[in-house]
Amino acid sequence: MQSPIWWAKAKTVASVVRGIPIFPLTILTVFVICGIFGGFFMPHDPLLVRLMDSLTPPFWQEGGSATYLLGTDSLGRDILSRIIGGASISLQIGLIVVSISAGIGCLLALLSGFFGGWVDIIIMRVTDMMLSLPYLLIAIVLAAALGPSQGNVTLVLVIVGWAQYARVLRGEVLRIRESDFIRLAIVAGASKTRIMLRHIFPNIINTLVILATLQIGVVIITEASLSFIGVGVPPPAPSWGAIIAGGRNHIMNAWWLGTFAGVAIFLTVLSFNLLGDWLRVRLDPKFRQL
Repeated sequence: MQSPIWWAKAKTVASVVRGIPIFPLTILTVFVICGIFGGFFMPHDPLLVRLMDSLTPPFWQEGGSATYLLGTDSLGRDILSRIIGGASISLQIGLIVVSISAGIGCLLALLSGFFGGWVDIIIMRVTDMMLSLPYLLIAIVLAAALGPSQGNVTLVLVIVGWAQYARVLRGEVLRIRESDFIRLAIVAGASKTRIMLRHIFPNIINTLVILATLQIGVVIITEASLSFIGVGVPPPAPSWGAIIAGGRNHIMNAWWLGTFAGVAIFLTVLSFNLLGDWLRVRLDPKFRQL
């Protein structure tokens, strides 16, 4: 007996949904909404000091209050509101750093892989030098030298972040450059700029998207680390790293000060990594054939 049309459609939808990473997409949707529209539904001003309400525990703990669902810090600032505000900072820095770093790395990879020779040697030696340096240590040194600010943190992370894109994408460009359609484009008289932009670049977009997705998590952790040690986004801005730093002296008597910000970082970075792995499987033809 032939299955009803609605049943066939339901099975098709179910198979599509089954392949979608629901958990990371849900977490990232909440992260993006908080980062963009968080100011509209924050229960309190994240910068407002209320010393009378300092160190209020979460609402389910004895002494807690429904007014402050996740409790308050040592200055009486609402933890939930500060975590929502921190999502905005992490989203801004993550998107700006990844966009600029990916653009620089992609351009250098195209030039290095396509032209080869001394151009490739110079670009790759600089790239290797950047990759050989301790990522976080260099970021700390540069951030300390420039001074704590959101703009300086963004600049520092761009400086230390482009090399990964250049190294990975250069290998893709080298592989694509030897393809038959590139040789045909050269024989047809296409300019080098046209070949790079119209023929090579579209074929490395998949790798670029996957790498950028994975790198956003690295950027979020690095920004939080810089803010934690005091050379990142300066207070009173509600950076997740600064929230954790503010709770380290109260870990025994006020565990909630840094715990929830740490959970936010963990879930966000894990979700970006899971999404990046899923995109790698979905976009790589070798995996699609399995």
